[in-house]
Amino acid sequence: VHKLEPDVWKNVEAIYIDIADRSQVLPKDYKAEEDPAKFKSAKTGRGPLGPNWKKELGKQTDCPYMCAYKLVTVKFKWWGLQNKVENFIQKQEKRLFTNFHRQLFCWLDKWVDLTMEDIRRMEEETKRQLDEMREKDPVKGMTAAD
Repeated sequence: VHKLEPDVWKNVEAIYIDIADRSQVLPKDYKAEEDPAKFKSAKTGRGPLGPNWKKELGKQTDCPYMCAYKLVTVKFKWWGLQNKVENFIQKQEKRLFTNFHRQLFCWLDKWVDLTMEDIRRMEEETKRQLDEMREKDPVKGMTAAD
C-alpha cells in the first residue's frame, strides 16, 4: 500500500485496530455513545459491531466498507531518550487512530448523506474556526496518556 522499499518494510510493525474492541480504549477515553459495539445507525442499519464483525463483514458482498492503512514514522535521535520517546509517540498515535475511527463509525448518520459540496463547505468553515481559535484561544485537544 505504501510502496516501501524492502529494507524499510522489514522494520515495519503492523498494529491492528479493532474499533469494536473496548479493551483497546483507555477508560478515560471511553464514551458509550461512541462505542461501535453499542451503536446502530438509524439511516443504514449498520451496527452494532460484534466481536467477529470483521469476519462477518467479509462475507457481506453488498455492504460497503473501508480499510485504512496508516504509515507512522517517528525518528527522535537523542541518545538515552530515543526509544522511550518514539515508543510513547507510537502509543499515542494508536490511541488517536482508535478513538477517531470509533467516532467516525458512530457518527455515520451525521455524514452518510453528505455530498462533496457539503464536505468542502464544512472544511472551509472548520478551517475558518480553527484559524480563529489559533489566534484567540488557549491550546485544546487530546493530552498524552501514560
